[in-house]
Amino acid sequence: MRRTATRLAIVSVLVGLGWIGGRAQTSQPTFELIVDAPVGETTVTCKRGCALSWVERGVNPNAAAMPTFSYKCAGAEVKRCSSATIGGWIK
Repeated sequence: MRRTATRLAIVSVLVGLGWIGGRAQTSQPTFELIVDAPVGETTVTCKRGCALSWVERGVNPNAAAMPTFSYKCAGAEVKRCSSATIGGWIK
C-alpha cells in the first residue's frame, strides 16, 4: 500500500513538472503581417503563413488570394481614408 502511494506521488510530481515546463514555452504566431501606411497608399503584406484578398463587399469566389495587398484613396478633399476590409486565410 505504501509502495503504491509513493509511486502515485512520484507520478503526480513528474506530470506536474512536465505540465509546468510545457506552459513555460512561448508559442509561435500562426501568421505575420506587415502594414505600411504612409500618406497615400497603404500596403499590407503577408510575411509568413497567410494569403490576403479584398473582401469589403463580400468574398469573391473568383479572386485569387495574394501575399501583398495595396489600396489608396484619392482626392484633394480626402483627409483620411476609411478603413478597408481585407480578408486573410491561414496557409
